Amino acid sequence: MNTYDYSQQSEDFQRIEKAIQFIEANFKSQPTLDQMAKSVHLSKYHFQRLFKRWAGISPIQFMQFITLDYTKERLIESKNLLETALDAGLSGPSRLHDLFITFDAMTPGDFKKQGSGLQISYGVCDSPLGECLLATTQRGICFFGFVESGERSETLGQLFDTWPGSEFIENPTAVCPIVNDIFKIDRQKSVHPFNLQIKGTNFQINVWRALLNIPMGCIVSYQDVASYIGHPKAFRSVASAIAINPVAYLIPCHRVIAKSGKIHQYRWGAARKKALIGWETARSI
Repeated sequence: MNTYDYSQQSEDFQRIEKAIQFIEANFKSQPTLDQMAKSVHLSKYHFQRLFKRWAGISPIQFMQFITLDYTKERLIESKNLLETALDAGLSGPSRLHDLFITFDAMTPGDFKKQGSGLQISYGVCDSPLGECLLATTQRGICFFGFVESGERSETLGQLFDTWPGSEFIENPTAVCPIVNDIFKIDRQKSVHPFNLQIKGTNFQINVWRALLNIPMGCIVSYQDVASYIGHPKAFRSVASAIAINPVAYLIPCHRVIAKSGKIHQYRWGAARKKALIGWETARSI
């Protein structure tokens, strides 16, 4: 397996995240590039280099991708996105993501019947979006989450709560190389399909499956997802299912935002959600 060292990008992301948080706190005053740079203790020149290295575009371009006006415009363009994605056929670019993902799903009742003792290997790894926690069973990836502000124990707690009674083995050497392939999916590189072993109610699993049809660089609303799965009035239940998605990025819950265009409510931090949307948009233009 060819691996890529994400340590530099992971380190860069820490400053990117702080810059986004600074902009959120000062958006009314429309901070300048120099002010953004100073917020993360960099010169304007080095701040430009940081964004170019991490996102491939300038910070000004990047910030435009996460403004309210831009996200509102994208939502209008994407109104019927989930329906048209299915019409594109297996060769369509919008189907790339879900072709690489298969589900091995079980309900909580199924998990209880099978008993405890599931063996899960896990590791904290570097990624382009900061530190992440990846966990796998013999049947596939069972958890993928980001470490918020260096709080590994909180993300580990999410893993342990998702699979109670399981046997957990810390093995970053085995699981971290998988992160390399995870971030290749939407670059149309040759990677093997990923199988996910996930646990949820039938409704939650239907919501998570629907998210696979949202192409990289696109965003939809909770109402769009609710309509797609045939429950147009259940958008709050859809939002609840999205909020507990156990597999970040591969099940792209970050591509769902409020109907108003506001980017918020992400299990691994609102600033990271904005960063993800901007990062993917930059890679898809």
